[in-house]
Amino acid sequence: MIRTVRPIEVGPVRIEDPVILAPMSGVTDMPFRRLVKRAGAGLVVSEMIASEAMIRETRQSILMAKNAPEEFPMSVQLAGCEPRVMAEAAKLNEDRGAAIIDINMGCPVKKVVNGEAGSALMRDLDHARRILEAVVGAVSLPVTLKMRTGWDHANRNAPELARIAEDVGIRMLTVHGRTRCQLYNGHADWKFVARVKEAVRLPVIVNGDIDCFEAVERALEESGADGVMIGRGCYGRPWFPAQVMHYLRTGERLPDPPLATQLALVLEHYGMMLDHYGPAQGSRIARKHLAWYTKGLPGSADYRARIMRIEDHRAVPDEVRRFYEPLLERRAA
Repeated sequence: MIRTVRPIEVGPVRIEDPVILAPMSGVTDMPFRRLVKRAGAGLVVSEMIASEAMIRETRQSILMAKNAPEEFPMSVQLAGCEPRVMAEAAKLNEDRGAAIIDINMGCPVKKVVNGEAGSALMRDLDHARRILEAVVGAVSLPVTLKMRTGWDHANRNAPELARIAEDVGIRMLTVHGRTRCQLYNGHADWKFVARVKEAVRLPVIVNGDIDCFEAVERALEESGADGVMIGRGCYGRPWFPAQVMHYLRTGERLPDPPLATQLALVLEHYGMMLDHYGPAQGSRIARKHLAWYTKGLPGSADYRARIMRIEDHRAVPDEVRRFYEPLLERRAA
């Protein structure tokens, strides 16, 4: 039986349906967030932004933090290892319209960890505390924290970090149910997330391997969490968080949108990518999304190979239509 979830108060921000789009580097840019939010999601989170780059106001970091009014409330996720730098980056994003600042202590990527950021901070909880205190003290916005269960299986210290976070004023926690050393291998341990939930009075969000209705149900049941954060389960499915929201409200499993609706969405998404990044870069970045949308459809492997080779951004929409239109005709017949 599905566990009912209720709205979450994150400071002044009320998340009516605690179904959250995870921050994913190279994925949750403004075009994708807008599609997910429009379809239905309680909260969307930016890509992870390096605090040092934010302060230098690099073109890439500014583009990553850019948001649209229809995304509100939007959370900006920051990564870094220097309290002063993290605090300054948080203030910049407060000025630019973020509703929530999220601190990344969960990224397992080697480049981030080698810089003593992301999940590397779970190896030094005293330093993690200094970062949390600096960011909370720098902004009037609510600050949240995303982490893993720990560095490795012998050091699953998420409950201890959760208590530190609550003590310094963090307003919500998200826990990915793997250690850093697992990367994305194995399965998320939703039952361990229950230990974090038991350790604090804060809202706790469960994350990891939530890609179907059954996973939503089991993750909430095993973790006792207050909501779900969906990452890779949204690849090629910006409508999935909305389906989850409806499921949690009603128990009804909505089908995916009709193929014609999906085609229109794919073309709209592609156009948004060109507008956001410019034609050349936008076309290249869009390739992975165009591939994900077609997963499981007949002939999609050949289509993906063709899409990856197209250099002229103007030729892409025609190739997309050539793939979808025969499928639409067969379904109509």
